[in-house]
Amino acid sequence: MNTMPSSLPPQSLRRLGVLGICVSLLLPVAPVQAQLSGNRLPNLGDGAEVPLGVERRLGESIAREIYRDPDYLDDPVLGDYLQGIWQTLMASARQRGELTPELEQQFAWEVALIRDRSINAFALPGGYLGVHLGLISAVNSADELASVLAHELSHVTQRHIARMIAQQGRQGPMVMGAMILGMLAASRTPSASSMSAANAVMVGGQAAAIQSQLNFSRDMEREADRVGYGVMTEAGYEAQGFVTMFEKLQQAARLNDNGSFPYLRSHPMTTERIADAQARQQLLPAKGAVPTTATHAMMGARAQVLVNPGIDVLRSIVGQVNPTTLAAATKAKQAGILYGAAMAEMKQRNYPEARQYLTRLQSMGNLDLSAQRVIRLFAAELALAAGDAAQSVAMLETKSTVLATNDRATRIQLAQSRIATRKIAQGKAAASDLSLWLNQHPRDATAWLIQSSAYELQGDALRALRSQAEARAMELDYGAALDRFKAAQTLAHQMDSAGKLDRSGHMEASIIDARLRELERLRREQSLERGIN
Repeated sequence: MNTMPSSLPPQSLRRLGVLGICVSLLLPVAPVQAQLSGNRLPNLGDGAEVPLGVERRLGESIAREIYRDPDYLDDPVLGDYLQGIWQTLMASARQRGELTPELEQQFAWEVALIRDRSINAFALPGGYLGVHLGLISAVNSADELASVLAHELSHVTQRHIARMIAQQGRQGPMVMGAMILGMLAASRTPSASSMSAANAVMVGGQAAAIQSQLNFSRDMEREADRVGYGVMTEAGYEAQGFVTMFEKLQQAARLNDNGSFPYLRSHPMTTERIADAQARQQLLPAKGAVPTTATHAMMGARAQVLVNPGIDVLRSIVGQVNPTTLAAATKAKQAGILYGAAMAEMKQRNYPEARQYLTRLQSMGNLDLSAQRVIRLFAAELALAAGDAAQSVAMLETKSTVLATNDRATRIQLAQSRIATRKIAQGKAAASDLSLWLNQHPRDATAWLIQSSAYELQGDALRALRSQAEARAMELDYGAALDRFKAAQTLAHQMDSAGKLDRSGHMEASIIDARLRELERLRREQSLERGIN
């Protein structure tokens, strides 16, 4: 089921309607008894009527618009936290056989952050998933967040979206893409004329005839509950997180479902499903809610600030730092309160006040390594925001030689801080470190953009252009990528004619030529698909 605050502005409600089209949003608990017995129920089918490649390309067409949306957010700190949960769930699904090698290779398996206050997450065709900041700030533990992600992951591994596409019979899958893109256009352009144009796109795509059929069926929801529960618990997360998440959704539904928003019923929490879920809860060992950790509390506070709540909310976040609130909070929640206050002050450019809260946070003892890393990253972020790039570099540089393979946030923060020093040597170090990262993670658009800035600092225009092009390609904006690659190709020819292209430059020019041909092929395929559909 999907829930949202009733106070959201109309534009946000339209955007949520868009993202909910191919979504299953949040969940009741899964069949505990079947899992406890070790017997897995048969799946509904594999969606084989829709080839994996077709579903992936449909997902790309939608993801491309999400990447362009101003509410799309790439925050490396939150991203690392999500990825830690997501990769654990992926490994569990792989171990259980839910995630087959072919499916893993063909789909994107990318998780996007959306700057939205609603308690929401969504799955799109081709393995693209999204998480709203409101969800991260609302859940009390990684276990609750894992329950949501496992449910959404299971919609993808069980190919529920492909099955819905197949059920439409003669309707081509790209018709669905046309409808969703039309709704995305409406969400970005709220004027009456633009809304009419967007509606015309949807009607032209015969969207009205199929929109009511796009919601996941009850059987699909039950299967996602069952499979998601197994994936989550076998990944090591507490089953109680599933239960407490369900309780949050029940409460949100009571508060928000006043009949005004049909989208609240896009995945109805039927009486039958609620009764089944409540009965299954009784099979679990009696225990309270899973306690929060300092890391999770800080991530929830970060999400609350990054959603851009407005000056009054930022001040209320700071106002939580008072003796009464702190005395009633656990140590983990105290860390979240102090972290949120420091971030809120930084957001308001009150840097001295932010440092005071950071100092109190740093003085808390017995925090685990994960929490210490989050605090160190924020200290560097605050130093950079306050204009002291050298201090930010110093805070992170000693850690860079022993970075964990999944510590993207430290790499990104260190590279940005090095570039901000405006020293050529630091720019070279940033470009070199990011090259190592991009060799293993070539789809990281943000890393490509930062690397472009590092090359610009060195005066290396050719590599800067190529990095810009790669960033646009990773965002699926092939038109912009082609423009940048062509500009790089022209520059390489000019440098070669002037005798300024050395051996490494010739190698770079060869890569640019190859990538240009590849992107032109992808662009042609896109155009052909649009013409057919």
